[in-house]
Amino acid sequence: MGIAVGVLISLYRMSLSHAERALRSITEFLLSGGALALLWFFALAIILVAVGRLMLWEPSTQGSGIPQIDAEVAGRADMPWHRIIPIKFIEGVLCAFAGLSLGREGPSVQLGGMAGKGVSKALRRDRANERLLVTCGAAAGMSAAFHAPLTGVLFAVEEIHKEFSSSLIISVMCSSVVADFVTSAVLGIEPVVQFISYSPMPHELYHAVLPMGVVCGVLGVLHNKGMFFIQEQLYDRIQFGAPYTRLVIPFAIAGVVAFVYPEIMCGGDAILEHVLESPYGAMFPLFGLLVAKYVFTCVCFGSGAPGGTLFPLVVMGALIGALYGNGVSALFGVSGSFENAFIILGVAGLFASVIQAPVTAVVLVFELTGSLNALLATSIISVISFITASLLRGEPFYEHLYLRLLGWRVEEDADEESSGSKVLKSYVIGVNSALDGRKVSEVAWPKGTLIIVAKRAGQELVVDGNTQFEALDTIVVIMDVAQEDTHDELIHALCKANL
Repeated sequence: MGIAVGVLISLYRMSLSHAERALRSITEFLLSGGALALLWFFALAIILVAVGRLMLWEPSTQGSGIPQIDAEVAGRADMPWHRIIPIKFIEGVLCAFAGLSLGREGPSVQLGGMAGKGVSKALRRDRANERLLVTCGAAAGMSAAFHAPLTGVLFAVEEIHKEFSSSLIISVMCSSVVADFVTSAVLGIEPVVQFISYSPMPHELYHAVLPMGVVCGVLGVLHNKGMFFIQEQLYDRIQFGAPYTRLVIPFAIAGVVAFVYPEIMCGGDAILEHVLESPYGAMFPLFGLLVAKYVFTCVCFGSGAPGGTLFPLVVMGALIGALYGNGVSALFGVSGSFENAFIILGVAGLFASVIQAPVTAVVLVFELTGSLNALLATSIISVISFITASLLRGEPFYEHLYLRLLGWRVEEDADEESSGSKVLKSYVIGVNSALDGRKVSEVAWPKGTLIIVAKRAGQELVVDGNTQFEALDTIVVIMDVAQEDTHDELIHALCKANL
């Protein structure tokens, strides 16, 4: 499993790198030729048609691919792995060559997950083992994309599978480590992001870390709201000629950006190089890069173009850290060796608030830097950022996309009492409870709730009106945030054991 995913993602990363280098060489040459630059827009039109045609041929390749893997593991989707792997691969390379601001990590997770499904089919495993292999493949894909095996493990467990067991951890860890070993053997052992060295932050500076956690939490919530708004309130209104008409917007902007502001093209490697080489230059250019990168990423991702947002998210976190460190340096006269640590903290804080996976954020930073110097500060800022996002009722990025994939419109106003936001709650059915031995159709469920997952002994059940519950079954219920307290109390009462 790990070997297969490692080889696949190594080829994918090499293809993306060649595509990005070719893009910059071609656009630099055309820019020097004046009117020849118009030829690039003609090339973009051809790429747009090709990507749109592939998206229509296999709709499951649209977007990052992580929500699709969530659905596959949850038993809510059954994607054709043999179609998705080549199509997603080609789409990702074409979008990179076009200069769209998208990341490689989401597609790598989907490619890895589908490779896991292919292995399962080849070995003729049952559905339960197939889901485990999909999770292992997804973890291996994240590991190979970021050169971070522990991040791959935690992301798969914390974000995709959402349960901890010894067999799951061992299986996922083996596939992640092997995939990282293969990728390192092919592409080298250097980290994907070469963060600059920094000294351990003294406790005297922690008064600046705490407010930064709040800042990252607020910015993470705003990041998600902006992404969702562009996707659901703007792009969803474009129905005629979709997906071609939706793709026209990011491709046209990418054509202009290639000649006017090339730094924000693709994942953002050029921005990271700029920030890491001179992190504390003038604040206005850094702020301009942050805003431009965010808007361009929103426009590209919202269109449904095949690509992720994790690497652009790391880039934006680094920019936030540079801006914050610049301000701290101006106010408190912090030395340069400590200033650099704020870049790392910005990555962890923004990741924790956007994805709402603080443990994964801490481990990601550790693996990207290869140092434990900022472990305490990173943990603090990740927790504060996560708590801030939760208090502001920010929706986890991938959970929102997952619900959207299942057909739930998070912003819809289904009735007057609805707040528009949804939340997932998990319950265990107690022995002799009101649900024990009863069918779904026999229960008076609170209005506005829906069971989306039911598990028995680790195996998922197909939920319909005739599904009969048993003690110790686990159910996952979606409900409106505005009614969460009331509905949670009622369902807890239904599940309460009566011994």
